Order: sequence, then C-alpha cells, then structure tokens
Amino acid sequence: MTVADERRGLAYGVAAYLLWGLFPLYFPLLEPAGAVEILAHRVAWSLATMLLILVVSRRLPHFRALLGRHRARNLLTLAAVVIAVNWGTYIWGVNNHRVVETSLGYFINPLVTVLMGVLILRERLRRWQWVALGIAATAVVGLTVDYGHPPWVALTLAFSFGTYGLAKKQAGVEAVESLTFETLVLVPVALGYLAWLGGSGTFLGHGPGHALLLASTGIVTAIPLLCFGAAAIRVPMTTLGLLQYLAPILQFLLGVTVLDEHMSPMRWAGFGLVWVALVLFTVEAARFRRRQLVLAAVASAA
Repeated sequence: MTVADERRGLAYGVAAYLLWGLFPLYFPLLEPAGAVEILAHRVAWSLATMLLILVVSRRLPHFRALLGRHRARNLLTLAAVVIAVNWGTYIWGVNNHRVVETSLGYFINPLVTVLMGVLILRERLRRWQWVALGIAATAVVGLTVDYGHPPWVALTLAFSFGTYGLAKKQAGVEAVESLTFETLVLVPVALGYLAWLGGSGTFLGHGPGHALLLASTGIVTAIPLLCFGAAAIRVPMTTLGLLQYLAPILQFLLGVTVLDEHMSPMRWAGFGLVWVALVLFTVEAARFRRRQLVLAAVASAA
C-alpha cells in the first residue's frame, strides 16, 4: 500500500463519516414510513443505484470476478447481514428521538474497531494510543451509566458496524463491487417485505415528494458506503477507529442543538472526555507520522 493510497483512503473515510453524521436530519423526512419499510426501500434503491454505477463505471467484469471468489463472497455476505442490522437499528433510533443514544453507539464503535484491529489483525497500538483509548472508554462507561439501563441501541450499532468494517477489510474488495454484492444479498428479503406490505406501505399513498424521498435512500446510502468501502481497504483499522468519531460528534451536536434532546452533566462530561481522547489520538498520530517520514528520508539518503 503506497502513501498515496493511504491518503486517498483517509479522504474517503472523512467524507463517509461526515455524511453519516448528517443522517439524523434525513431519516425523519421519510416518515410516516416505519423503520423496517425505510430499511427495505433503502436496500432496494441502493441495489438499483449500485447496478447503475457498476454499468457506468464499466466494472461488470470485476463484479463477475468477485462471484468466483468464495472467501470474499462469504465475508461480504456477513457484511450484508450486519449492515442490515445496523441500518434498521439506526433508522429506528433516529425516528424515535434517540439520536444522542445513536451517537453513543458510534462513540463506542471506534473502540470496537480498534480492539478488533489489535486482537484479530494483530495491529499494534502505541503507548499514547492506549492512553487515549482508555480515556474514551471511561467516557463511554460514564455515558452508559447515566442512561440507567443498558443502551441496547448504542451497543447494537457499535458491534454491528465494527463487524462490518472488519469483514470489508478482510474481503479486500473494491467499494463498488462489494456494496453491489451486499445489496444483492439483501434485496430478496427487502422486496419480499415491500410486496407483503402492499397497499399498507407509504410509497404510493403520500404524494410524489414522499416517493422521491424514499427512492433517494439509494443514493444517500451508496455515497458514504462507497467512501467507507474505499477507506476500509486502504487504511489501518486503528485509523478507521479515529475517523469514526466524526459521525457521532455531528450526531451528538444535532441531537442536542437541533433536535433538543436532554443532556445531563454526566453526558457533557463524557463528551468532553471523548474530545480529550481525540486530541491525544491526533497529536500522537501526527508525531508518529513525522518520525516515519524523517526515518524514510534518512534511509533513502543512505
């Protein structure tokens, strides 16, 4: 993996998480459709979008080659299942006024991602990365205690997306082909559910604007996931763990300011600790990068 590849991966990752951070403003627009109906439309329209992208980008030969890779297909099938769980849980949380809890899920998620990188992929954390991870874990524990009950929405989001990222990284398939395959796996169930809904669904009964919004779920889903898929195969999971804080920060701020969800002193304290962890991660990563560049320059001069 070249430095240019890593830089592109970093840019893709930043774009993905910024877009995901704005989702709490989007999904309420799809009401009165329920979470499962929105999820089914999201899968169906995502597949239509991805097939179009596949044809326009002339990547059909690459997709056919993917179908012959047994291990990659299995990993992407797992990715499809866990991302469906993630999507459904997130939609339900946002449309039931639990945006702050969904942000907690994505604060926890980088910890899951980093730990998977260390325990499964044998990636190594440096000392200050461990310190930052400990501070972030303390923040998450404090936020969890403040709820007074297990935050099931948050935990489901964290572990499902952590598993999704790991499966995508292990599959090593480019973003267009992998997302097309994932939606292809899910679409029979999605179309079956929409057919079962029939006239009780909201697609045709609430005007063309509502229908267009439901159809837009394909584009809205595809763009950040394509960015994420491109990032997952280009940057270490520890870097993904850092980038993943961008989305919950935006979600948290939207929940508190725009959606007016309650914030206790403990939650404010937890949010502050997360920022401390982010600063440590960022400063340590920048210093390490500078050292690596200096060592590379010395080695090339020798």
